[in-house]
Amino acid sequence: MGRGFGGDRGERSELADRVVRVNRVAKVVKGGRKFSFSALIVVGDLNGRVGAGIGKAREVTEAIRKGMEVAKRNMITVPMVGTTIPHEVNLKWGAARIMLKPAAPGTGVISGGAMRAVIETAGIKDILTKSHGTNNPINTVRATLAALQLLKTAPQVAELRGKEIDQMVGKRLAAAYKGSSSSPPSGEVAAAAAGGATRG
Repeated sequence: MGRGFGGDRGERSELADRVVRVNRVAKVVKGGRKFSFSALIVVGDLNGRVGAGIGKAREVTEAIRKGMEVAKRNMITVPMVGTTIPHEVNLKWGAARIMLKPAAPGTGVISGGAMRAVIETAGIKDILTKSHGTNNPINTVRATLAALQLLKTAPQVAELRGKEIDQMVGKRLAAAYKGSSSSPPSGEVAAAAAGGATRG
């Protein structure tokens, strides 16, 4: 069977999936070689939920199906501010070192490879990323999901510290956070959330 990365369990009916990598594995046995396939799949609802999983089978299509099932069972929720993330995150996961940074609306997804698959299926539309170290897609996907789990919005940080949100980001940005009908201001909210998450 496959292995899943992620935390919150749950499923959505409308999910976008991305095949990140299909790997062929050959096992030498007495009668010759036996081939099997492993598929790394990323699944998301394009609205803040994403998960990943690996499926293994003798056929490619079956490996992809198993990977999708594992990914659906291991989805996480990503905190977002408008179309970007609340603050910058730097994470070292094994040999992988990644950086996620919020961006202004219209920037787009500045990312590549396995990281881009995770970010796009999560529904993040504006972000800057950088990946150092290993280029192994499995480790990169794991590291990206772990970094997304570290994100916290200003209201979440305020609640953890037992403070009012306007004490942390000011009255104007607090009003933007509380206004559910309208999207928060672009770069200012992201910067304020970053400051709230990093200040002691």
